[in-house]
Amino acid sequence: MMELLPLLLKGVLVTLEITLLASLLAVVMAFAAALAKLSRWRGLRWLANVYIEVFRGTSLLVQLFWLYYVLPLPPFNVEMGSFTVAVLGLGLHIGAYGAEVMRGALQSVPRGQIEAAIALNIPPLRRFLRIVLPQALVNAIPPATNLLIELLKGTALVSLITMADLTFRANQLVQLTFQSREIFGITLLLYFILAQCINLGMRLLARRFTRGIVREQH
Repeated sequence: MMELLPLLLKGVLVTLEITLLASLLAVVMAFAAALAKLSRWRGLRWLANVYIEVFRGTSLLVQLFWLYYVLPLPPFNVEMGSFTVAVLGLGLHIGAYGAEVMRGALQSVPRGQIEAAIALNIPPLRRFLRIVLPQALVNAIPPATNLLIELLKGTALVSLITMADLTFRANQLVQLTFQSREIFGITLLLYFILAQCINLGMRLLARRFTRGIVREQH
């Protein structure tokens, strides 16, 4: 089995790359959509709602197929590589769920603190960056951890659009060796290790944000 590990590890690297880039896109989309939903402008709220409901209300697999197989056809004529589709599809999908998480986190900041900042004549941008956002991020991290793990697991679907990720490599090896129990067992373990790394990283991030808030309060 040891001779099969290098091929699986190549798949792990592709999975990690997709997860990292899709996570960055998901964070950007979640933050932007959450702010749009809280905006005073009806048009922005409408756009945010359309984005969230479309990507939450449809299958991730169908979204990936649509981006990869439908967009290149007329009248769209937009052709993207499988890697770009994987990052875009996963990022937009998880970002839609993250938008509701971020919106809830922003609204969970006690109103009294915001009113106190207004009374102290703190400018709106500074008030948001120094008071609202740090506390919102601490509240958002636990559910965001679950979403990032879901994103990692969702990368298994990109094998169906020809991406040579971990799942693709595992299937490839099973077809060559017929050792499905051993290969899928190792694959399961690798996904579990990656998920625990995300969990640990987010816990450390939450601890750092919490310490920063405590220091500022003192």
